[in-house]
Amino acid sequence: MALKDNAIVGFAEAQNVTKSGRDVFDFAGEVLEGLLAQTGIEKSEIDGLIVNPSLTATASFWAQSTSEYLGLELNFCDQTDLGGVSAIGGIARAAAALDAGFCNIVALINADTPTMGDNRRLRAFYEQWCDPSGLVGPPGSFGLLSNRYDYQYGLDMKALAKLAVTQRDHAVLNPNALAKFRVPITEQDYLNSRMISEPIRLLDCVMSCDGANGFLMMSAAEARRRGFKRFVVPRGYGESTNFELGRNNTDITTSGHGIAGKKALAMAGIGLNDIGSFHPYDDFIIAIMLTMEMLGFCKPGQGAAFIRERDFHFNGDLPLNTGGGQISAGQAGLAGGGTNLVEAVRQLFGECGDRQVSNINVALVTGIGWIPFGRNWGSSGALVLSPDA
Repeated sequence: MALKDNAIVGFAEAQNVTKSGRDVFDFAGEVLEGLLAQTGIEKSEIDGLIVNPSLTATASFWAQSTSEYLGLELNFCDQTDLGGVSAIGGIARAAAALDAGFCNIVALINADTPTMGDNRRLRAFYEQWCDPSGLVGPPGSFGLLSNRYDYQYGLDMKALAKLAVTQRDHAVLNPNALAKFRVPITEQDYLNSRMISEPIRLLDCVMSCDGANGFLMMSAAEARRRGFKRFVVPRGYGESTNFELGRNNTDITTSGHGIAGKKALAMAGIGLNDIGSFHPYDDFIIAIMLTMEMLGFCKPGQGAAFIRERDFHFNGDLPLNTGGGQISAGQAGLAGGGTNLVEAVRQLFGECGDRQVSNINVALVTGIGWIPFGRNWGSSGALVLSPDA
């Protein structure tokens, strides 16, 4: 058995909203109902569950309590706690559980409601070194990272504006995106947006919201036995945590995506030129460009030139975050890693309507998880998906 011997047979997504007034379990229940309705599978048939962590809950036994609320009796229950890598990492772990025979049908539920309550406490080095120095929160860390990139290579803000405008154009076409973001922006809107942590602007940043997404997985053989006409196959996966941890002088403009991306592409047996749509994790606009460089779309420092040369619209030569990404669709807390993943799966199912890409042979999805002290993001992930041949 291998990763590619498994299938994503269903997907579901709740609309992103702020101050929803809803409990996180309510969002999880909506997604589960959507999965059952789409696939025709009975809830009693689900014997595996993988959840993401929740900023609202931050509770022990989160996977178990979620399964109890959803009324699921399980043979396999787990939580993937890798920040923005959790969603794609969950797909790989679900495949491993299916291959091992731990379960037969796995529901993956990513739900969070941070605008109703954010109860996280960041430990690691934050309280000792980051907060006292004024480096508070992700905008501060990405401001530092951006300044370092600017010092090493020069930072072309108009290239970043192009990404922001493109993603917003896609959000306009996405009914699940935050309603306030379903209006176009221009390059000047981006450049004139207020400074948050120089050179990070308001339109570089994600908007926190409440939301959920999820998937239903089983072996590809079982999917065929059940008569599923369409499903999506995970073909390659790579993951890296604490990239260059042992180096005191690490280059903070680099990340583990060089490792994770190479592994995922090799496992899938494809190259970057085979990708029909690209769905990079986007907590900040510059993260997209850095991920492009690390994956090998271009050399380090040449991200802006690469961006200027390509058309990232859904009907362009490299469709990017065709649902708007988190920056223009909203970041549903720790469920946000599933936002771009569910869009990739939807594209491969051919169900994106006015924003449907033409090439549905291969989609590449990435994840970014947590921000450590003195380095780039802590976890990097890459997942290659294709429709069943």
